[in-house]
Amino acid sequence: MKKRQNLATGILLTIAIVVVANVFSYFYFFRIDSTKERRYTLSPATKDILNSLTKPVTITAYYTENSIPAISRARSDFKDILIEYAARSGNKVVFNFVNPNKSDSLEKTAQHNGIAPFPVQVREKDEMKSVKVYLGAVVKMGDKMDVLPLIDPNGSLEYDLSNSIKKLSIDKKPLVGFLSGNGEPALNEMQQVDMSLSALHTTQDLRLNDSLPIPSEYNTITLINPKDTFRHGQLRQLDAFLARGGRMFIAYSGLNSDLRTGTGMMDNTGLSQWLASKNIMLDNKYIIDARCGNIGVPQNLGGMSYNEQVPFPFLPIISNFSNHPVSKDLGSILFGFATDLKFIGDTNKVKYTPIAFTSDKTGLKKIPVTFDIAHKWEQGEFPLANLVVGAAFNGIGSPDSRIILVTNGDFAVNGSGKQARKLNPDNVNLVSNSIDWLSDNTGLLDLRSKVVKFVPIRDVSDGQKTFLKYMNFSLPLLLVIFYGIIRMQVKKNLRKRRMEEII
Repeated sequence: MKKRQNLATGILLTIAIVVVANVFSYFYFFRIDSTKERRYTLSPATKDILNSLTKPVTITAYYTENSIPAISRARSDFKDILIEYAARSGNKVVFNFVNPNKSDSLEKTAQHNGIAPFPVQVREKDEMKSVKVYLGAVVKMGDKMDVLPLIDPNGSLEYDLSNSIKKLSIDKKPLVGFLSGNGEPALNEMQQVDMSLSALHTTQDLRLNDSLPIPSEYNTITLINPKDTFRHGQLRQLDAFLARGGRMFIAYSGLNSDLRTGTGMMDNTGLSQWLASKNIMLDNKYIIDARCGNIGVPQNLGGMSYNEQVPFPFLPIISNFSNHPVSKDLGSILFGFATDLKFIGDTNKVKYTPIAFTSDKTGLKKIPVTFDIAHKWEQGEFPLANLVVGAAFNGIGSPDSRIILVTNGDFAVNGSGKQARKLNPDNVNLVSNSIDWLSDNTGLLDLRSKVVKFVPIRDVSDGQKTFLKYMNFSLPLLLVIFYGIIRMQVKKNLRKRRMEEII
């Protein structure tokens, strides 16, 4: 009878614990995140966005079910983060999952909403078969809608979602002016940058006028890769813009490089002299770096023409970044035909923060330069290290002004037509991060790079490999033997005590 009562008490106690745990988890959501990049921990920016919601947000996730394991994991990860968004927002975020593969009508609805399928090859009954997979979502707030047509499982789910919700909650996006009229690339030649910025900003071409100031609605402007000379009146308007607390992103080297003629020299835009008046000095030398990109060299073999890819140190690969909000967590960017910069002003008045550097094997070439593709580079030509190729400045022209300067103008340009190229995502991230920081919209900066990163296995010597191999084989055996010895000793001592008690 007593055993039955104890059993009933135990069952009731277990049920009560489960109920209390469920009620507690409904109001207080938490989980342990052991990933290095804190992939499953919501950032303060996301929490602020969710806490400030005044209208409900509805998220319809179009995910294929019962597909390959990678898609199933992606669906599970997306559902987990949506559950946390719902909990953190006080249930203002509402979501549901739809499997478009269930019926033709659901497929049509998904495609009508901008979610297109993509093919995935799967093995079925010893043969490869192509199946349609959906991996997207539609985010709605009131009468506004934003489409995430393809959610990268290895990308930043939090950035995609938070950026989408932030975009819908903004009533008026701030203006960002892209200066034109001095040989700068047009916005349609920077499609990826423009698309990235369009979520939180309105981008427009802006021509500098000699006599009219930059309109007051522009708080941030960009100046990318100008080719033509600036008039004194135009430079005075830039001074006036900084004097009223304006923010500038400048991508400019001060060098004129032409691979067709194989020559490099100083340009004559006048922008280098304008920067020098702010105590920002661009070196009239080309950076060469042992860590660099390749260039195609035409070759002919047996009447067959092809391009051989050879290292070209005038195309440095920049992967050394500081912990500044603009550059933190960036991977690598190709900075072709760049120079280094220095600040010689008073750092008590102007805050100078280097944000991007060359590698530890760097050199400089004085202008004019002849680009010799066939040159055999020696280690002695790279005696320098960690030259600054990007920096942030606070307080030039006025206490509230900000400038981001990088000494390469081509890294953000796609080109147009058949010459258009796809940019490395970090090229785009550097510009987007800079504009966000300049505009005081730093909340989502950390999320752009919050992705699953590949961590290479550390190289070990052959001796270490041999040691680890035999250790992996022998350690389990040694542990079993050690456990057996301890167990035998324990039993021996137990028998000895019993014998002593009998005696």
